[in-house]
Amino acid sequence: MRGGPLRLIAIAGGVMMGGIMTLSFATSVSIQAFQAVLEAKKRKTAPPCAVCEGRGLMDCRLCHGNSIIKWMPPTGQATSVPCLCPTCDGKRVQRCLNCAGRGYA
Repeated sequence: MRGGPLRLIAIAGGVMMGGIMTLSFATSVSIQAFQAVLEAKKRKTAPPCAVCEGRGLMDCRLCHGNSIIKWMPPTGQATSVPCLCPTCDGKRVQRCLNCAGRGYA
């Protein structure tokens, strides 16, 4: 017997780990497929979100769709500096907070 009992243990461990990894992958794929089917059924039957009217997006609450906010530095100066909105990154819209961007309640 070449390699002795250590080689046999290593091979058995490799086979077991391969089986566990394969089972884990198959379980993960089947759970994701099941969740996708449930999500599609919900989308068909659920009423549209009242806040975003089913779009999944709404005007940014911080900049009100302007993409720029006026920021006053904490240095005590009386001037305000325009800067890009940190909430929407200048895109003027954000995911609906009511439906989390799904479009239905």
